[in-house]
Amino acid sequence: MHKPRDFRELQCRACADGSVLGFDFSMALQPIVDVTRREVFAQESLVRTCSGGPASQIFEQIDDDNRYRFDQMCRVKAVKLASELNIGSLLSINFLPNAVYRPELCIRTTLQAAHEYAFPVERIIFEITEGEQIENREHLRNIVHHYKKQGFLTALDDFGAGYSGLNLLADIQTDLVKLDIALIRGIDSDRARRAIVRGVMQTCNDLDIRVIAEGIETKAELDTLRGLGIDLIQGFLLARPAFEAQSAVDWSALD
Repeated sequence: MHKPRDFRELQCRACADGSVLGFDFSMALQPIVDVTRREVFAQESLVRTCSGGPASQIFEQIDDDNRYRFDQMCRVKAVKLASELNIGSLLSINFLPNAVYRPELCIRTTLQAAHEYAFPVERIIFEITEGEQIENREHLRNIVHHYKKQGFLTALDDFGAGYSGLNLLADIQTDLVKLDIALIRGIDSDRARRAIVRGVMQTCNDLDIRVIAEGIETKAELDTLRGLGIDLIQGFLLARPAFEAQSAVDWSALD
């Protein structure tokens, strides 16, 4: 994994200082809904420009030299926003595994932010973010193990696509997995996708891992996923991301 050039001199507060990035950014929130309990299970923090623009405009500015500070800033901004909005659910924070050079040191900024903004660490989920190619699987295993010891929950994003496959799950058991949108789209009319998701559900149940289905856009997809036993749902059907705010969930979509 890439170490920041100045990592030995960085202190926790300096890690969260965005002035050296040369750009600033903000966050949107999108709920993950427990459709059985009819309550918000978690809010996922999503990178946005300061005017609410897409994350791609921020990520195109990330490179090996600023990845570590950017990752640390994302954590602080997410915790701060959750605290300001008095979020009572879990908070899901995407993290960049290749930005974490030593988990016991890199977590200090998050712990400090949780303390400063009075947000309980046990309500934070660290989500292995989409698009990150894992350079060292043993390193990722150590990160997940350390985060769990600190009281954080962990999630594996985009399960079923790219690096997030069964081999990774065999090595690293997170608390949650999020099914890739490619498995979700049109699942109501696709026998193969239903069979695959059914198998994933059985595997995760055996491993005491909860499954989240993301990207749900139609009632037919939602009903099919509920029929397969998935009760944690995220997608435009229920709520779109809200810039620096909490979305209102369309509970009528469950009827």
